[in-house]
Amino acid sequence: MCSYFFIIILEFILINICIFHLINFFHTADHYKVLVLGGGSGGITMAARMKRKVGAENVAIVEPSEMHYYQPIWTLVGAGSKNVASSGRPTASVIPSGVTWVKSKVAELNPENNTVHTDSGKKISYDYLIVALGLELHYEKIKGLPEGFEHPKIGSNYSVETVEKTWNALKNFKEGNALFTFPNTPVKCAGAPQKIMYLSDAFLRKTGKRSKANIIYNTSLPVLFGVKKYADALWEIVKKRDLNVNLRHNLIEVRADKQEAVFENLDKPGETEVYKYDMIHVTPPMGPPAVLKGSSLDDEAGWLDVNKSTLQHKTYANVFGIGDCTNLPTSKTAAAVAAQSAVLDRTVSRILKKQTPDKTYDGYTSCPLVTSYNTVILAEFDYDGQPLETFPVDQSKESRVMYHMKADIMPHLYWHGLLKGLWGGPGPYRTIMHLGMK
Repeated sequence: MCSYFFIIILEFILINICIFHLINFFHTADHYKVLVLGGGSGGITMAARMKRKVGAENVAIVEPSEMHYYQPIWTLVGAGSKNVASSGRPTASVIPSGVTWVKSKVAELNPENNTVHTDSGKKISYDYLIVALGLELHYEKIKGLPEGFEHPKIGSNYSVETVEKTWNALKNFKEGNALFTFPNTPVKCAGAPQKIMYLSDAFLRKTGKRSKANIIYNTSLPVLFGVKKYADALWEIVKKRDLNVNLRHNLIEVRADKQEAVFENLDKPGETEVYKYDMIHVTPPMGPPAVLKGSSLDDEAGWLDVNKSTLQHKTYANVFGIGDCTNLPTSKTAAAVAAQSAVLDRTVSRILKKQTPDKTYDGYTSCPLVTSYNTVILAEFDYDGQPLETFPVDQSKESRVMYHMKADIMPHLYWHGLLKGLWGGPGPYRTIMHLGMK
């Protein structure tokens, strides 16, 4: 009888020890000097830069995805000139060596306590936090999507799951309307929705189908492009190639089984128009990461609220942001991330030394506007929408050299420069090219 009770007591003790260790596992925080949230371009480059500043063992990055993609090349994948496999590499291969990879999603942000909770139950504390969570695609905000992608003749260059569907729709086009859309939200790479239009036009001309195609670009914006110099050049291309542009038209529904798309007229509330299509490229509505909303780190729209000059959070001095998740009033591009990384690197360095940030981000961003299979208009501009061009030529002109840079040079610069924390944008080279003048 005594031995029986002894066994019961022993089991009770062992169960409580296990419970204690489980509680300890889930509630004891791992601590890092610098914690990076997000394993996209901004997160990886900043992890590489922080590794050199504070040591790899003091840096961690939270990212759930097994694969990392160079998304700017998807424009060319959708047009059939690049393959999707070339755009991706395992996340493990791009995370800086020695930096801790927490393979989870961010579930909760507690900047008041300098902690982050993941969806696996892990609690992580930090001295400094760099938020690089990107943005979220919302195909579901368009009625009929994403299930509509199960049908042919529809694609989207904004997702690895749908980019090859764009190419399938294009190469199988026969005749009728080819539709291209731009949503009524902020987007990443605001030029991409019309790049695929120009490439589709070029492909249909090359294959002898252009005379049977009615190419239509329906954009929610009141302009073709946000910077006048480049917009003027693009309007000339639109007229020359007989492309149809409808401003202030927003896609609200896709009836993929009927090959119909429904648009609302933003200037005439309540008015809608149905378009038949033989091909449609959808740019989805986009928005800030859900975890940011209501976290005390966001602004009224849900974006990370940072100082536009230093990239330091406006409320929490030990929190910083980079890339698409921020409320920086500039286009959300990889080029912008590169320029921001150089500024943020300097800002964090100064903060670590208890000094005031002294480097300013001017809003530099770039959009290589692909206008055919061998030409690009290289748009570069700042916060004020003023051209900030690197080369001493008129970059609003279509250029074969710029296309080569977009298709062949920029991917190498991304993988071996930006992600290594070695490329901070073309600013220094611009100064040399323009003999010290802006």
